[in-house]
Formats: sequence, structure tokens, C-alpha cells
Amino acid sequence: MKFFKKLKKFLHWREPKKPEIDLDTELYQHLAPFRLPLILTVLMMLIGTLGYIIIDNFSLMDAIYQTGITFTTVGYGEIAPISDAGRLFTITLIILGFGVFSFSVGILVEVLNKGELLKIIKERSMLYDIARLKNHYVICNHNEYTIQLTLQFRQNHIPFVVVDPAENLEEIAKKYDYPYYVQEEPHTETALAKAHLSSAKGIITLSSNIADNIAVIASARLHEKEIKRRRPYFILTNANTLSDIEKLKKLGADSVVSPTKLMAQRMSAISQRPEMENILEQFLYKKDTPLDIEEIKIPSYSWMLFKKLKDIKLPLYQKVNIVGIRDDKGNFIPMPGEDTIITQGAKLMLIGSSESIRLAKKIARKKMRPEMESK
Repeated sequence: MKFFKKLKKFLHWREPKKPEIDLDTELYQHLAPFRLPLILTVLMMLIGTLGYIIIDNFSLMDAIYQTGITFTTVGYGEIAPISDAGRLFTITLIILGFGVFSFSVGILVEVLNKGELLKIIKERSMLYDIARLKNHYVICNHNEYTIQLTLQFRQNHIPFVVVDPAENLEEIAKKYDYPYYVQEEPHTETALAKAHLSSAKGIITLSSNIADNIAVIASARLHEKEIKRRRPYFILTNANTLSDIEKLKKLGADSVVSPTKLMAQRMSAISQRPEMENILEQFLYKKDTPLDIEEIKIPSYSWMLFKKLKDIKLPLYQKVNIVGIRDDKGNFIPMPGEDTIITQGAKLMLIGSSESIRLAKKIARKKMRPEMESK
């Protein structure tokens, strides 16, 4: 056993991840009607084998073979001379075998017509596929926002799972190319478990009903505490009014988007500077581009804390530019000067390549000044 464990470790062979909720119990329940036909088939084979051995002194293998071809009515004939009593037994076996076969086919057709068995098998396969995801997003509620968001996610190769209670969710998924989906009420524990939220990066709830969004946010934060997750989920939702935005943020949403406000702001910006539309599309909304923009938080233990921008010289470590600083009160300073001090809870807005920003985050999380600074 130790040898195999070492071999697996050497080959980086990991056991396939299993879903948090398996459907084995439901699958076995739908397979239960097949138990009686299976028992009757085995019983018929046993009776036929013993009958040929007792009546005509067949060997064990000859008796099993003769029973099999007789029971299935394939018409191969007698493999050895059979007495009159044996032929009467054969006729009886054929009639009983035909009855068992007809009964079994009837059960099979009935189960398949219900469609539940195939549905369970498909869902079980889907859950195993979802269990392999990591750092994905759980998107709750299918609507026009979901369609557009998932389109962007697919283009940027961001994994996601759509959760919606619609009975025709499978058809919707095929129409809009949802690779992974769960047919459940999004706020339930079952839905969160099936969507494998424990390994997700965050959850996005896009219902037009604020009560649905509140329920999902509460369930996600509760799930977060139950599994004692180190990093909190990033929760994104939508709202139409200012009061709803504030309410959702207080309840635990990290970001709340107002579609009407967002559209108005973007239309206003485009109307004033039409050329900015192409720039945003090319550099900010696509993942595989040389330019990215992101806001990074400076930890309370970072070596950058309470230092001036000219002292930390972040661009010397990575090819990034600091285009803004947001303090712990939410005040934003655009294009900060070199004498700007990084205070407690500050966030730096960086522009650069995705890799450069990732490495800049790593540098910001260091407790001691990097060696490069002292050279």
C-alpha cells in the first residue's frame, strides 16, 4: 500500500473529486423495479439447470447451456438427446421464460417512459463534472443578464455553473451553451452543494426580485461559515434602487451593480468621448489582452504600509502603473503623486499585464522589503 501511495504521489496521480451530494440513493431507487425480473431470470436458470440434470442426466455445463438457449428461445435445438419428460420440461421452461421476458420488458419500458432514470443518470454525470471545477463562479437565476454574462465568461475562459429551478433548464443550457447547470432553487443547501460552492471563487445572483438575491447572499455567507472557509466568497448581485444597493451590501454582497446606472454612466462617457468605447472593449473587457486593470488591497502587515509611493517604487519590481488609491473610507485619489502615503486599509488601482498585476499582489503581501529594493 505504501508503495502505491508513493507511486501516486510521484506520478501526481490524484483521486477524482466526488460531488458533495451524490445521487446514488436516488439511482438505486429507480433501479429497484429491475430486481424482480433479475431474480426471476436467475431462478429460471437455476430451475432449468437442475431439471435437465435430474431428468436427462446432463452435465452441469450442458444443463446450463441447454437452459440458456431454451429460456431465450434462440432455437439452437437439443444439444443431446432429451426424453419425453425432458421435452415436456423444455416446453414448460419456454412458456415460463417467455412470460418472464415479457414481464421484464414491460418493467423496462415503464421505467424508461417515466424518464426519471435517465434524468438521474445525466444529473449524476453532471455533478461529477462540476466537482472537478475550481475557482469557478456559481451564477444564480437564468435571465437576460445571465445570458450576456455567461457569454463573456465563455470568451474569457472563466468556469461557471448556472443554478435555476426551471424545469426546462436542460433545453435552456443547450440553447445558450451553459456547460454546467443545476436545476434547484439557488438559495437551498442542496443547490450550493451540487454547484460545488466550497471550491468556487464566488457567487453571482441576478434575480429581478431582491428577496431572491437576499436569500442567496444569506445562504452563501452561512455556507462560508459552516465550512470555515479561509477566503470569503466574492458575492456579486444586482439592484435597481439606491436603497436596495445599500441593503444588499449590508447583508454581505461585495459588489452590487445597478444596470440602469451603469448603462447611463457608460452612455454618458461614450457620448463625451466616443473613441473610449473601442479602447475599453479592446483592453479592459477581454482576458487575453496585454493590458489589465485591477484594484489590490494592501494587507495590514505589508512592508508598503505608511510609505510614500516614491519609496516603494512598485514599477521597478513589475511593469505596472499606479493610477489611483482608495483609502479605507472609500475616498479615491486619481493619479496620486509620489508623496502620497499608503495608509491602513488602502487599495491601489494598477494598470499592467495580468501577470504583472499578479506578481505585484505577491510583492504587496510580503512583510519585509524585497531584496531588490535594497540593491
